Amino acid sequence: MVVRTITAALQGIDATPVYCETVTTQGIRTIMIGLPDTAVKESRDRIESALREAGMRFPRRAVTINLAPADVRKEGSLYDVPIAVAVMAADGKIPTDKLEHYMMVGELSLDGAVKPVKGCLPFAILARQMHLKGIIVPRENACEAAVVNNLDVLCADTLSDVMGFMAGESEMEQKVMNTREMFEKAERTYPHDFKDVKGQEMVKRAFAIAAAGGHNMIMVGPPGAGKSMMAKCLPSILPPLSLSEALETTKIHSVAGLRAETGLVTQRPFRSPHHTISSVVLIGGGTNPMPGEVSLAHNGVLYLDELPEFSKSVLEVLRQPLEDRQITIARAKNTVTYPASLMLVASMNPCPCGYYNHPTHPCICSETQVRKYLGRVSGPLLDRIDLQIEILPLSFSEVSRTGVAESSSSIRERVIKARQIQENRFREEPGVHCNAQMTPSLLRQYCKLDDKALAMIQRAMTKLDLSARAYDRILKVSRTIADYEGEPHITSTHIAEAISYRNLDRSSWGQG
Repeated sequence: MVVRTITAALQGIDATPVYCETVTTQGIRTIMIGLPDTAVKESRDRIESALREAGMRFPRRAVTINLAPADVRKEGSLYDVPIAVAVMAADGKIPTDKLEHYMMVGELSLDGAVKPVKGCLPFAILARQMHLKGIIVPRENACEAAVVNNLDVLCADTLSDVMGFMAGESEMEQKVMNTREMFEKAERTYPHDFKDVKGQEMVKRAFAIAAAGGHNMIMVGPPGAGKSMMAKCLPSILPPLSLSEALETTKIHSVAGLRAETGLVTQRPFRSPHHTISSVVLIGGGTNPMPGEVSLAHNGVLYLDELPEFSKSVLEVLRQPLEDRQITIARAKNTVTYPASLMLVASMNPCPCGYYNHPTHPCICSETQVRKYLGRVSGPLLDRIDLQIEILPLSFSEVSRTGVAESSSSIRERVIKARQIQENRFREEPGVHCNAQMTPSLLRQYCKLDDKALAMIQRAMTKLDLSARAYDRILKVSRTIADYEGEPHITSTHIAEAISYRNLDRSSWGQG
């Protein structure tokens, strides 16, 4: 008799059902088919040892295991538990009446313990979509699976627990969580606050504008000017995650094997990879495609410190996700798409020595060296960065000031109000939630300029030799500044401020 257990495979951040079909016949061989990778093929030895620890024995007959559908590649060790249950059911050691009602995943150790796996949240979502009664997961994965409501999430510690439950001899502990209540009560604390940043009021305002409109941002300044510290303060002024954003972010982290303590990511991610990172780790991919840092920063911030020190090939792969807000990874046998809607925040020194334009410290770099250093960041990538801010070092009076600056919570209130304006504005536009995501047609609709503002931006385009793409960026930032100030229309004042955030204009930088 053919026995079938239900499990799943990951495809991007979603799961697809996999059925473990097993039959025993005359003979002694174990055959596994259905595109299993090496980790799946090795499961036979883990299962045999785990069964022995559970007081059971692998059948002394020919066992054929088919992981259907056969055209979906099966990767990883998550199939150990469903295969073990299917083999015992096919051998007549446990009843089959519960098999069609439960999905199961889990890796087995040699002593029979059930170990955690990646992607339990997408698996649980799939189980609910299939109208199954529940899902059996390793205890370490129970919190993230329990985020899915209206589904029994059963915690497995050992293979004996699973076998006893299937045989009707014992019950398994059920993990229950009120997702909405947990999300609303989640503690959201931030280690960095803008009240601890002395001076740099104009830069702080630029951060507030970037947060209010979801704009990309780059800071250029000498060592010790506070670039990294202010970047780390950015999450503290961003709007809180919505429940749908939290679920999507948690799915990505679950697929990557990053488990939140409460099972649900409740704060916007802040990812800060080192400049030695490879393009595969940044964007995602590999033999078995996995999310990269760009996708792990989805709905949050990707901070790249010392931007010119990153490999040029690594920086160039950022252009497509910054434009499309998703990553498509194509391999010979598989193509997956990961979301990548993020704020890119970067920082860099103005030149190799770090002191170009410094008011007191002399720069030893030639004009050619300054231009060449900035040239490590391509023009097309810079054009995708809306705010380009030059930071100057603090004076002694600013450093020694004892007063407390405006707190992040105060700035955040204004940011949230500006985002609410944008949510209302774009409520009929699918996929558009903030000004940074506006399409050309939306720019024409919501960024209309009066004669004075139009004349100002025309003069700037001519004098600063700005590109046509920079024109669109200025309009988007101007719209955000107006929203931040609570103004319904863009004025010349908003345009002037947006133009002041184009400090890295390539035709003028480094010319003394």
